[in-house]
Amino acid sequence: MTDQRPQYGEIATLEEQRRAAGLPPLDAMPVAAESPVVPPAPTAEPRPASSSPVDRFVTIALLAYGLVNVVVTGLSYLDFSTAMNEVLRAVGADGEFTNFAQGKLWGTIAAVVLAAGWSFTAYFSVRRLRSGRRAWWVPLVGAAVTLFIASICVAIPLMNDPAFISFMDTMAAR
Repeated sequence: MTDQRPQYGEIATLEEQRRAAGLPPLDAMPVAAESPVVPPAPTAEPRPASSSPVDRFVTIALLAYGLVNVVVTGLSYLDFSTAMNEVLRAVGADGEFTNFAQGKLWGTIAAVVLAAGWSFTAYFSVRRLRSGRRAWWVPLVGAAVTLFIASICVAIPLMNDPAFISFMDTMAAR
């Protein structure tokens, strides 16, 4: 058996509908003095996501490339003396890196700087992508800033190494 009773508002008058909704009757509504109509103040509505698929792809590709570089470079910084021996060999210096204590400390700091820099870069990139703003430039700027700071960390033990100092003296004498 189906319910044949009218549903809410089907046959109710406007007065009955207002009373059921808890509103005062129409004739009891106070008449407001005519006041000038003031348009509502514009509100800042959230922008819909409008970043292009190309921007998303480029941003994610740059973040992925950066992650691979951070892992590979960070691991090589943890074995700092081997990495600096390769650098000395690449520039044509005679001798080996012997500043082991500073190399271990500053290599670890440089690896942490790389990981933290990539993490901050990824965080800000994802925030910009989610808000619909262009984000392709964030990984580039993040990489440049992170690489600059990590380079300073790597340069400190390298500049204090006797083999590198000797190489720089011979280059200055030429």
